[in-house]
Amino acid sequence: MSTLIKNAQIVNEQKIIEADVYIENDLIQKIDKNISISKAHDTIDAAGKFLIPGAIDDQVHFREPGLTHKETIKTGSLAAVAGGITSFMEMPNTNPQTVTQELLEEKFEMARKTAYANYSFKFGGTNDNLEDIKKINPKTTAGLKLFLGSSTGNMLVDDWKVLEQIFKHSPVIISTHCEDEDTIKRNTAIFKEQYGDDIPVRFHPKIRSEEACYLSSSKAVELAKKTDARLHVFHLSTGKETELFDNTLPLEDKNITSEVCIHHLWFSEEDYAEKGTHIKWNPAVKTAQDRDTLLQALLDNKIDVLATDHAPHTLEEKNQIYTKAPSGGPLVQHAIPALMEYYHQGKIRIEDIVQKFCHNPAILFDVYKRGFIREGYKADLVLLNSQKPWTISKDNILYKCGWSPFEGTTFQSQVEKTFINGKLIYDNFKFNDIQNAERLEFDRA
Repeated sequence: MSTLIKNAQIVNEQKIIEADVYIENDLIQKIDKNISISKAHDTIDAAGKFLIPGAIDDQVHFREPGLTHKETIKTGSLAAVAGGITSFMEMPNTNPQTVTQELLEEKFEMARKTAYANYSFKFGGTNDNLEDIKKINPKTTAGLKLFLGSSTGNMLVDDWKVLEQIFKHSPVIISTHCEDEDTIKRNTAIFKEQYGDDIPVRFHPKIRSEEACYLSSSKAVELAKKTDARLHVFHLSTGKETELFDNTLPLEDKNITSEVCIHHLWFSEEDYAEKGTHIKWNPAVKTAQDRDTLLQALLDNKIDVLATDHAPHTLEEKNQIYTKAPSGGPLVQHAIPALMEYYHQGKIRIEDIVQKFCHNPAILFDVYKRGFIREGYKADLVLLNSQKPWTISKDNILYKCGWSPFEGTTFQSQVEKTFINGKLIYDNFKFNDIQNAERLEFDRA
């Protein structure tokens, strides 16, 4: 199979060039102006549209096994592909939790059968599985996930002696969810005393506070420096936390990195009045100033990676009172269109969206031959129309849970086509029922 994409505005490695891309089988074979290849099976005129590498989302929850009423690897990966995400790394807080090598390989087998986007999984750390952590294969597993604050799935690791051993001995990048558990418990007790279980959701960022986030993140960074561990701090939600991270080194030389998720760049505490528990995440969406500082830190390279933390729940679950409504929401389908709104507003360059959502996850996790538009690389490509408005509604939401925090929002940009390993899988809200996804490989010693 071969495809010739003509006249595209190629966004790659901080440049935009007009050129053609020739795909043969699963690889990008040639990038040049005015490519003429008569044997191409398909030719696509991409004039006026952006061609970007497929995004690599290093943090999703596709809920399989055990929680498949919310999402599955199949439904989540289809929504991701429709959103221009061609590779994902899924989290271990499923049922059962991914905390043994046997359970990890069972997940890989599920994905082999049902995933539509390229896939890998994070292994889950606990207070008592250090020996299993030591057995992680760096070439075949994305990394290690540690919950330093409790969240959906209750995988809290709170023994700091154990944590120090994990930081010393993990053979792969450690990704952390950082919120201080004791601070959260104290804050929850204060609000429960006043409101009972029906705490107004506007107090969520006061319960899962700046203090809780900074205390945990700073401890993790301190421990990483002490043990020389490779640390990646997930989903920063406060401006204060950004002070913990360095922007003087290139990403390849950083030992401690961080990321921000779409919802912490888009929403603020002012949105709780309208959205309620639909924007209840852990860590919490906080102030407008936090949101703006996070965006600036992303642009200043204190924050290295964009991600979604896609974590769907049913509407029935989300519509419960505060203490019962789970945290998390669906995001993979709408992440790139949301980021493109900031592009249209002049808040971020499309080159920087690509850097943080495509290139940098590939660099940070040593993903083999993905994340860039380069000859010889896997043809994971996204054709993006920046002048095609659409409004998010129940009719065009692809998540199994059937809702989105962006419902009613009109985006100016639309993902038109997504290629996975050289094959056109998604084309203007239609899927070609071809499973062409592959297990991610990692170029590590």
